[in-house]
Amino acid sequence: MRGTVLYGPRDIRFEAREMPRIEQPTDAVIRITATCVCGSDLWPYRGLQPIKGPQPMGHEYCGVVEEIGSAVKSVKPGQFVIGSFATSDNTCPNCLYGYQSSCVQREFMSRAQAPILRVPLAEGTLVPTPGMPSDDLVPSLLATSDVLGTGWFAADAANVKPGSTVVVVGDGAVGLLGVLSAKQMGAERIIAMSRHEKRQKLAREFGATDIVIERGDEGVTRIMDMTNGVGADSVLECVGTQESMMQAIQSTRRGGYVSYVGVPHGVEFKGEKLFYTHVHLHGGPAPVRRYLPKLIDLVLNHTINPGKVFDLTLPLEQVAEGYRAMDERRAIKALLRP
Repeated sequence: MRGTVLYGPRDIRFEAREMPRIEQPTDAVIRITATCVCGSDLWPYRGLQPIKGPQPMGHEYCGVVEEIGSAVKSVKPGQFVIGSFATSDNTCPNCLYGYQSSCVQREFMSRAQAPILRVPLAEGTLVPTPGMPSDDLVPSLLATSDVLGTGWFAADAANVKPGSTVVVVGDGAVGLLGVLSAKQMGAERIIAMSRHEKRQKLAREFGATDIVIERGDEGVTRIMDMTNGVGADSVLECVGTQESMMQAIQSTRRGGYVSYVGVPHGVEFKGEKLFYTHVHLHGGPAPVRRYLPKLIDLVLNHTINPGKVFDLTLPLEQVAEGYRAMDERRAIKALLRP
């Protein structure tokens, strides 16, 4: 089998790797139907996040179960399944509180950009669909594995309510699906911050009512002007930089909510400054498993079409081009087919 391996900055290779197999009774092995490149993959790809030697890549996946361990009862060979980027037993206290991405047995997936994948803790990680989905639904089902689940968590953690005013900082796939999620939760006004025409158009398709092109302090000033000096009820931070986080906090009304789902790089807070903002902060690795059943139903019922974020589809063996296209912002998100 061949799979994707990152060797260093902008050095992605599709090369021979060991065939995955059942290692623990709680494992499942699935044949990948579709996988993709994540915006978070670009941090190590660009050399902004260190890796320890060659790193197998990929954490978003859906496919058909080929084999299960003896302890796995919830999925069977032949079923189409979707799983999270974080494994979970779905029984520990953290899981029962709805934070499966902090499961006490958690592993972060990192080998999904390949034709075959071993999924640990399959019983609590994988969710089967009622039947074999049609091929046109595969991109949207794949989106539930991470970017939609993360965008949904962003809206949920930011306490988006019917009638609220929402700002989304970040126009990558997560930010765009944060817009979609806020719309589904009933937000009345959704302001997407984007300078990219193609992404602005998709944001409006997903439910954005306004577009703001300014960033940083200028972006904050623009949001304040648009909200009569009050700020937004809910702000979704979907990037992970110091500038984006400060922009999010400063765009929020007193007593409002900020969610942060962008993997942070160099983000620091000054306690006194944060103290006087009176904002609620909540975020972290999205507990995608909590939302998967609902999100899968929304896709299968054709209520939402999150697969629109995939604007480039490539054979898996051309994965390096997928990384290049996203790095150069020629693509929002690259879908990979084995």
